[in-house]
Amino acid sequence: MKQIWWVAAGGLAGWLIIRMTGADRCRRLEAPAAPMLSFTPYVAAAAPLAAVFCRHKGAAATVAAAGGALAAVVLPRAIKRPQPDARGPVLGILTANLLAGRASEEAVVDLVRRSAADVLFLQELTDDAVTRLKQAGLNDLLPYEITDVRGHSSRGGGIYARFPLSSGLPLTPISAAQPTARMALPTGQSVELVCAHPHPPTPPSSRRGVAQWREELAVLPPPGDPPRVLAGDFNATLDHAQFRRLLRLGHVDAAGQTGNGLVPTWGPGGKRAVLTIDHVLLDPRCAVLETSVHTLPGSDHRGVYARLRLPARSQRSPQEPRGHQRASSLTASSRKRSRPVWRA
Repeated sequence: MKQIWWVAAGGLAGWLIIRMTGADRCRRLEAPAAPMLSFTPYVAAAAPLAAVFCRHKGAAATVAAAGGALAAVVLPRAIKRPQPDARGPVLGILTANLLAGRASEEAVVDLVRRSAADVLFLQELTDDAVTRLKQAGLNDLLPYEITDVRGHSSRGGGIYARFPLSSGLPLTPISAAQPTARMALPTGQSVELVCAHPHPPTPPSSRRGVAQWREELAVLPPPGDPPRVLAGDFNATLDHAQFRRLLRLGHVDAAGQTGNGLVPTWGPGGKRAVLTIDHVLLDPRCAVLETSVHTLPGSDHRGVYARLRLPARSQRSPQEPRGHQRASSLTASSRKRSRPVWRA
């Protein structure tokens, strides 16, 4: 029994080392480490219970110490943080993965209506889903759109907005659509929008899948002027070194700013959500007013909503880091349907 407890203690200590050192960045370790680290919050939650039942003092002390360190990493996501003094207009942001277009269009449109969202980011958007969403009234609520739809595959994406859209930031093309747009607000300001959907880190048997995930996360841009919003299915949690690298560019995670950073957004087979892999990333000058997560019938993801206040024009962004990779943008189409009224 003693040996079993030491194995458990050693495993927990190893987990802590991998998480704290960002070992999932190592090419030889990333294939098993990336999927595993997604469950770090659960390991941190289980550690105190294991320490209580452990009957070997040395192993119990190791479990308690490692568990405490993991808790120190995880718990800040559940603490609301002070927000900057942003003085610009308020925007509602909603993102949803449609599971290859199978999510209920009525549920999506109803969520847009109830949340009064100004922008909707959609991943796994299909031709059929575009038609069904239109028939359900989405274009009446959000009359401007930029989409990159790829038939019936799970690689399409789109941005629907209340205000006019134009061509956005060019990004290096990846395996799935990541449409971008610039939204012009009635106040004269504009916002850069990026619908994110990197490849998921596949199980440990496929090194290439995890390498692709790493490379596709690296395509996403840093903050800049005008303010940028990156939203979508990142297939990554805050326990992944590659996702933390993206945050170190200057973005803030909206849910973490409001103490909701541990609310899960995805579950296998559309069952209970277990992992937090859908995010809304914002310019650090934005004030996050609220966030929430919503069930989407027909999808294995939950919708993520964030209401934010943009910075005033005078609140300038730090300079964009040099050397960020750029390339031609994905082909997209924009259709203007009506001229909506700005709501402050």
